[in-house]
Order: sequence, then C-alpha cells, then structure tokens
Amino acid sequence: MPHFHPRAAELPEIFPVFPLPGALLLPRGKLPLNIFEPRYLALVEDALAAGRMFGMIQPDPSAPAGPNGPGLFRVGCLGRLSAFAETDDGRYMITLTGVSRFRVQEEVAARRGYRRVRGDFSPYIADLDLSARPSMLDRATLLGALQAYFTRRAIGANWEAIHGLPEAALGLTLAMVCPFDPAEKQALLEAPDDAERDKTLLALLQMAAMEAEDGPGGRSVS
Repeated sequence: MPHFHPRAAELPEIFPVFPLPGALLLPRGKLPLNIFEPRYLALVEDALAAGRMFGMIQPDPSAPAGPNGPGLFRVGCLGRLSAFAETDDGRYMITLTGVSRFRVQEEVAARRGYRRVRGDFSPYIADLDLSARPSMLDRATLLGALQAYFTRRAIGANWEAIHGLPEAALGLTLAMVCPFDPAEKQALLEAPDDAERDKTLLALLQMAAMEAEDGPGGRSVS
C-alpha cells in the first residue's frame, strides 16, 4: 500500500465536507478543485494541518434543509489532498484523490463556516483496496456510446487523451468527468462495485444519447 494511502484504522470519525452539486469524487479518482470561498479556504487549511482529508458530497434537493444549509445525500467520498498550490490572488488549486466512500451518520457542528459530518466507512471498506480493476465492459462499446453522447450534446472532447486512458482508469475517469446531472452522479457513486458502476455509466450514456436534443452552442470536456 502506498505510504500516503490511509488504512481503515486511520480514517477519521468526524471530518469536513465540501457540498458541491455535480462534483463526483470516486475512490482512486483525482478531482481538481479551485478553492476561493473563505469557508472552503479555511477547510483546506485545516485539512492540511490534520490528516489532509475531507469529504466531497452533493446537496440533495429532496432532503430538508438544516441549520447549516441544504440537505445532503447520505453517501459521499472522502478524499486526500494530494496536490496543493496557492495563487497570487489568494485561491488554492488542489487535487483531491478519492480514498473511500462513506455514509453520513449525522451532521455535527460547523467549524469556521464549513460543514462537518460523522461518517461510517464500514459498508465501503473494499474501496481501500488499490488493486487494479480493469473494466468489465467492452472498450469499443463504451467509447462508441461516449462518442454518441458527446455528439448529440455538442460536447467537445480530447479524444487522444480518452483513447490513451488505461483500461483500469477508463470507466472511473469517464464517470467523474461526464456532465451527468446530480442524481445520475449519485447513482454512479452509490453503485455497489466497479462492475455495476461501469454498467450504470454505459446505460446513462446510451439513454442520454437517445434522449438528448440538439441545442445551440456546446460544451467542452478535456
């Protein structure tokens, strides 16, 4: 196990969370973040001083709001700060590497403006295993569905980079970067294992490609 990868006994009981709709962090994935709000600058500073870990989680529009803000989905992903840089205008450019999913047991008192939860990692302890997990999907089928999805939605893509992704990273990376809606992102996060997540990813791509309507303009994914 890499030196900086935490073991089960080293996972925090209470930790900060960054609620961000549409942002998906998966175990072993890498999520770049541009931090500029004062409360999240404080979150990063505190994480750097204590274990370098915090959770990513999405607000749940169907859950009632609480004293600290919008309701949250019950499952998020703990990440470890694996890259960090300061900008001249006071922002932090960071990379968060996914460690393990967690289930929210309860939200606890906020600190310095950012939210914190007590998390249960026990349902997802297999996330800590860093063994290679090649996709069970046919690569050509997955990339064909991806191309149809991007074409129908007028999304530009760096196909050279996508085709260069190793087998073990393909489904993981596409699940994180494709612009699915928050509920779909949550379905990918909560898939029982990598094989089910890949099947969900393929189904979402195929359904979206069939349902999408051409519109003005486009987006770019790189």
